[in-house]
Amino acid sequence: MKIDSGSTAWMLTSTALVLLMTPGLAFFYGGMSRAKSVLNMMMMSFVSIAVVGMAWVVYGYSLTFGDGGGLSSFIGGFGDWGLVGLENAATADDGTGIPQLVFVAFQATFAIITVALISGAVADRAKFGAWVVFTLVWATLVYFPIAHWVWWSDGQDGGKSGWLFHLGALDFAGGTVVHINAGVAALALVLVLGKRKGWPKEPMRPHNLPFVLLGAGLLWFGWFGFNAGSALSAGSTAAVAFINTLVATCAAAFAWIVVEKLRDGASTTLGIASGVVAGLVAITPACAFVTPLGAIVLGLVAGAVCAFAVGLKYKLGYDDSLDVVGVHMVGGIVGALLIGFLATTAVNDAGADGLFAGGGFALLGKQAVAVLATLAYSFVVTYVIAKVIDLVMGFRISEDDEAAGIDSTAHAETAYDFGTIRAGIGSGATAAAPAPAVPAKKVEAKG
Repeated sequence: MKIDSGSTAWMLTSTALVLLMTPGLAFFYGGMSRAKSVLNMMMMSFVSIAVVGMAWVVYGYSLTFGDGGGLSSFIGGFGDWGLVGLENAATADDGTGIPQLVFVAFQATFAIITVALISGAVADRAKFGAWVVFTLVWATLVYFPIAHWVWWSDGQDGGKSGWLFHLGALDFAGGTVVHINAGVAALALVLVLGKRKGWPKEPMRPHNLPFVLLGAGLLWFGWFGFNAGSALSAGSTAAVAFINTLVATCAAAFAWIVVEKLRDGASTTLGIASGVVAGLVAITPACAFVTPLGAIVLGLVAGAVCAFAVGLKYKLGYDDSLDVVGVHMVGGIVGALLIGFLATTAVNDAGADGLFAGGGFALLGKQAVAVLATLAYSFVVTYVIAKVIDLVMGFRISEDDEAAGIDSTAHAETAYDFGTIRAGIGSGATAAAPAPAVPAKKVEAKG
């Protein structure tokens, strides 16, 4: 098939947009964390880019979008390891009109941010080295298989596909693969590492709310590539996903601050930023399957439900530091299940009709199976991975290091220097001496 230059340009742009989401997440999480651990929090996102990006090229793409032979319903194979043979591929990927390597790069950014999302749950207390090992093992054993289940097909009528794809469960851009997967993995990791020292008695408020708002804005910006880019072309499906990504997020942000106002008496900047992310999460699986009015309904429900869900950690006693469970797991579940009610083939004939479009409960049942399968597999395997890492190398920093701040103990850096500013000229220059005090002059009164 001839390469479509317009769609290729859109997909290259979308890939860059989705990659930007991970630095955006770093700002979002960094602002929500305490000042003594902000650098570590941001490093956990950036190292996810480094580790998962390499793993994706070496074998991740092949395991996710390759043919696994007799196991192809559950996992791909190693036929495309290292992208050997794809470097100068002149054919388009799956009839979409884009080069294969563009698709490879686009999907790499999804794997990267899914791993990075988990990090917010264990702020302030995870060993950096253990986190690096976790990113590689988790991507290999959890993300690659689930993405294969949901998104892989050989493109042939009656051919091979992942088992959830074959079932007919709908997930346009990653409600199950990315958000439910990361959210429930975060819960498993929290249960292994335990609570932060002093939580929940001591206040652990966000140290930089402007960072949080900046991060939310970057995430929203990049999310247009995340959702509309998943159309793999610059056409009507991308347009539907684009407008739904806009309007559902607006609705969720509004719903969150309304809940805050009614419950707490004030609408907060942290609340509206969290509502933005909740809306983005919930619309992700549904963005190409619902109408814009359906997207508003979905956003309103997701914003309100997630605003209440983030408080469950205090009632149930799990220390999800930055609300990954309450926003990503819960928001992902809301979005995936509401497809069963709101989806309509009037928007996208590649989808299915939900309950409100006359399709009955069939689609809702398929969505529920996809949600439950993702929850069960990701939780169990993540818990085992975290336990093994904890036994082998320890996953949690010491109480002394936690009290001192993980930035200084793990990275020998601090984000903010509030001490005396020192400067020198040339190599080995000594710090400038403080200026001598100037005695105050006596001021005589004049009559």
